[in-house]
Amino acid sequence: MSDLFKASFEIILPPAQEPIHNSEAPIGIFDSGIGGLTVAKAVHELLPNENLIYFGDTAHLPYGDKSTAAIQSYAIKICNFLLSRRCKVILIACNSAAAAAFDLVKTYVGSKAHVFSVIEPTVALVTQRFAGKNVGLIGTKQTVSSAVYEHQIEQERANIHLKALATPLLVPMIEEGFITNRVSHEVIENYLSRPELTDIQALILGCTHYPLIKKEIVAYYQQQVEVIDSSEAVAHSLKVALEHTQLLNKASTPASMQFYVSDYTEGFEKATQIFFGEALHLEKFPLWD
Repeated sequence: MSDLFKASFEIILPPAQEPIHNSEAPIGIFDSGIGGLTVAKAVHELLPNENLIYFGDTAHLPYGDKSTAAIQSYAIKICNFLLSRRCKVILIACNSAAAAAFDLVKTYVGSKAHVFSVIEPTVALVTQRFAGKNVGLIGTKQTVSSAVYEHQIEQERANIHLKALATPLLVPMIEEGFITNRVSHEVIENYLSRPELTDIQALILGCTHYPLIKKEIVAYYQQQVEVIDSSEAVAHSLKVALEHTQLLNKASTPASMQFYVSDYTEGFEKATQIFFGEALHLEKFPLWD
């Protein structure tokens, strides 16, 4: 960590806060943009009683080509926002942010909230089901270059050979609405046919945007490769953790969902329907630079 970043980190430390023991407190979810809405949707469908606060850092997207220090700085600022909303859980729904900042966020948040990311549940699923196999991974440049999946899989000693490929065109393609058409078909086929992904038995979708093109990826492999959607794994892992810590919300009152972005455009608000399945109202809450 650079001296400059250390200094800024010390300046933005949040006020002391007691750990959250209220099961009705919200779950905070953040991503570099609106791609993490696929995770928010999976969590909402599995845990409909949970109050959700989502933050998309649309002013700084994409994280996939940002430096580690920059992503860490953004992540800490977002954590301050979610902690100020008394979130009982902070879920990093962005592979790039999880790869760059998970350990820092966990240390920073401490006991004030439980911290989860999209990576650990996915690794747990893969190591349980594909020990001794070849597994592919597609993700952003940040996620792939960090080798976070390789390191965590190696720690599990599951003898998995991970074959990773950065697929930077997929995120802008999806956000522009090029899904299930000729453009998406050609881009997906170009990536998946590369030598880096040959002879695999499973493929990890290492970006929260990618579940939106899961059907096309499954079709490409003609059911011969299992495609792993991290959003589903994360939702199930979160449910188990909330039950274990007795923080599962069992209230009968309707759950609330709030959605914030650091920069607002009508285009982003319209695009939320692609990710969440319905139009959402986004509230602007800018991060300071």
